[in-house]
Amino acid sequence: MLPLPTEPKVKKGSLKTFETATAIINRHLRQKSHGRGRSRSPTLGDVHGPAGVVTFHKKIGPHEISVTRVLDGRRFVAWVEQYLNRRGVETVVISEKFKAIVTGYIRDKFQWFVFDVVELDPKVKTIEPIQYRFATDRLFYPLRITMLEEGNTTIDLIVLTPKLLSRFPGLPIRRVRLKHQPITISAAELRSISDEMYELLGRQPQMALRIWQCSGPLASFTQDLIAH
Repeated sequence: MLPLPTEPKVKKGSLKTFETATAIINRHLRQKSHGRGRSRSPTLGDVHGPAGVVTFHKKIGPHEISVTRVLDGRRFVAWVEQYLNRRGVETVVISEKFKAIVTGYIRDKFQWFVFDVVELDPKVKTIEPIQYRFATDRLFYPLRITMLEEGNTTIDLIVLTPKLLSRFPGLPIRRVRLKHQPITISAAELRSISDEMYELLGRQPQMALRIWQCSGPLASFTQDLIAH
């Protein structure tokens, strides 16, 4: 499940986006290292009316994706359970922890939730990425939802913004590790990463590209990553 601040547009993504962005970062870091000597920088979802409504449903590769909007926060979790069961996910169990997290997001004015049902098999493989595009006035990456799982995790985020970000009202900045110094990329380099990103940001005089890393016990992510 993926909580989002606004309604997303969903489509199949491309691994090439991540691969190209990482290659550009590594190239810039190698150039910096060559210019000043040794560098420490590493390279690298009824009567009262429904409690929710499905605004988008599509199967994309192994993903069966449903974008839902909250209409009644008090009954939304029960509506989700019924909806997933109708989709064939008969073993879904809505735990008290799940209810608490969803209720927390609804209390924080989140109205949009994406449900991504993926069939797993014993083979280790990379699942096709999914692109979610939504309007927001700040960088947002949901982390509270990971508290549903147990164990430890490491999350690497490739972050591209017109300028560096300094305010972190959600997850404390100390929980975000900068894996290398930010690099400045050109419009041409941005276009090689993604035409859509270029259309969105290509007219900016400069753009900062870097990799952030968040790690630790899943239960410790009590806040989402928010920055501006």
